[in-house]
Amino acid sequence: MKLVLASASPRRLALLAQIGITPDEVRAADIDETPLKSETPRLHALRLARSKAEAVGADGAIVLAADTVVAVGRRILPKAENDQQARDCLDLLSGRTHRVFTAVALKISGAPVRTRLVEARVTFKQLTEQETDAYIASDEWRGKAGGYAIQGLAARYVTNIIGSYTAIVGLPLYETANLIEGARG
Repeated sequence: MKLVLASASPRRLALLAQIGITPDEVRAADIDETPLKSETPRLHALRLARSKAEAVGADGAIVLAADTVVAVGRRILPKAENDQQARDCLDLLSGRTHRVFTAVALKISGAPVRTRLVEARVTFKQLTEQETDAYIASDEWRGKAGGYAIQGLAARYVTNIIGSYTAIVGLPLYETANLIEGARG
């Protein structure tokens, strides 16, 4: 059965390749990712992954979608689009532990969407102003949930991880592989 990845993320494509899975097609979903009023980070990630899978739905194919949300408490951090957003995120994450929720959704025509949610905890060191400035200057944060990419330069600021590293990058591989294998029977 054909596999469609509902994501333009090169990280998700690379993670799938790491476990020997190559989608037949990559088709990004265009949905509104604005959190709903009083929506928790967990439910937000699940809703977005499900919405992406449904938006890209392809007859006779398996559609795989995912969404990653970085949260401090109930606060959902944005996908940083400018220097100030990235700086605000880094200032908030500096010296504390935050949660990363990655939801995976799998859609097959005529069947309900199957989802999995993975939560990881990430602790950042206390960042100096120079470290924050250097990371902002790298531009690596652009478009990343919480304003950082753990697989890049920001790895030097991470003091502890509890949970799935690949979920923090953007696609929990164990859960994803199980969903795909289950769908292919």
